[in-house]
Amino acid sequence: MSSAPEPDARQLPQPNLMRRLYDWVLTLADHPSAPLALFIIAFAEASFFPIPPDVLLLAMAIGAPHKALRFAAICTVGSVLGAMAGYALGWGLWGTLDAFFYQYVPGFNEQVFNRLADSFSDNTFAAVFAAGFTPIPFKVFTVAAGAALVPFGIFIIGAISSRALRYFILASLILWFGPAIKTWIDRYFNLLTIVATVLLVAGFAIIKYWV
Repeated sequence: MSSAPEPDARQLPQPNLMRRLYDWVLTLADHPSAPLALFIIAFAEASFFPIPPDVLLLAMAIGAPHKALRFAAICTVGSVLGAMAGYALGWGLWGTLDAFFYQYVPGFNEQVFNRLADSFSDNTFAAVFAAGFTPIPFKVFTVAAGAALVPFGIFIIGAISSRALRYFILASLILWFGPAIKTWIDRYFNLLTIVATVLLVAGFAIIKYWV
C-alpha cells in the first residue's frame, strides 16, 4: 500500500504567522467597529481566511453578554454570505484560481479537494452541514461545492443551519453561564460538534436505509 503524499510545506500555515493572526483577531474585540470586523472575518473565513470567527465571537460575547445573540447573528450572516462567495469562486473561477488556493490557502491541496468533490454525490446536505458545524475548514467545502456544481439550494440550507447552530450555541453558552464557560468551550466544544455531526450523519444513513 502506498503511503499518503507528504504535505507541501507551502500549503501549511506557519505557526508564528497563525499566532499573530489569532492575536490580531482578538485585539479587534475592543475596537468600536468590532461587529463589522466580526462580519468581515466570518465572511472571509468561509472562503479563504485561516482564523475562524469563533475566537472573536467569544471575546465579544464575554465582553458584552447581553449582545451575544446579536453577535451570533452577525457571524452567521457573514459566514453564509462568505460561503456563497466561496461557492461562486469554485463555480466560476476554479480553473483559474485552483493553483493559488493549493499553494497559499491553508487546508487546500488537490487530493483533499478531489475527495471532497466526490463526497457531495453521497449526501450534499450532510457534507455541507458537517463542514459548517465542526472544526473542519469550511472554506474547503464551500469552494469544492461550487466546483462540483452541487445544488445551490441544498448548499445554502446546509450552510445556514450549520453556521447558525454553531454560533448561537457558542453565544448562548456565554449568555447563560458567563465568562467561566470559556475554558470548557475551549476544551470540549469542538469534540461535541464532531460527535453531534456523526450522530446526524448516522441518522441520515439510517433513514436512507429504511426508507
